[in-house]
Amino acid sequence: MIKAVIFDLDGTLIHLPVDYEKLFRKFREILKTEKVRPVTKTLTSLDEETRKKLFEEWDKAELEALPKIRKNENGLRLYQEYSSTPKALVTMQGNVVLKKILKTLKLSFKVTVTREYSLDRIEQLKKAAEKLGVETFEDILFVGDTSNDKEAAEKLGCQFLKVKSNENMV
Repeated sequence: MIKAVIFDLDGTLIHLPVDYEKLFRKFREILKTEKVRPVTKTLTSLDEETRKKLFEEWDKAELEALPKIRKNENGLRLYQEYSSTPKALVTMQGNVVLKKILKTLKLSFKVTVTREYSLDRIEQLKKAAEKLGVETFEDILFVGDTSNDKEAAEKLGCQFLKVKSNENMV
């Protein structure tokens, strides 16, 4: 029985066309190294001040991409389908752009967990489940678009539904 639904954001509900090559160039400049990927691993190994600088650059890149946002109608249909079910959102996007996206698309979630909390999808899902008050992961449906999303759901025992991210983007 599904007691709560947790959605991923980018690729699942929307597509935010961030210029990651430009962003990673900026990261390389700040860190004075060529090796910035995988970015989540790089960021978790940094001190708080450096991570904050990189997050600020990431926020800027996302805000630059915001005018080009596209909706994923497949994911938004599922959002509507589960309108009466408690919902959470987990995302690698930051709080700054997330607030603007939710306001623009008129989306509402009981819980949101962004990269500022954790860059680890499993940790994000655990936090969302805790805040939703769902005791067993089997009662959660996680809606995402990547194999990483699916693997995180499987590791925790969540039900998983994969949304195609390249179709019906408007």
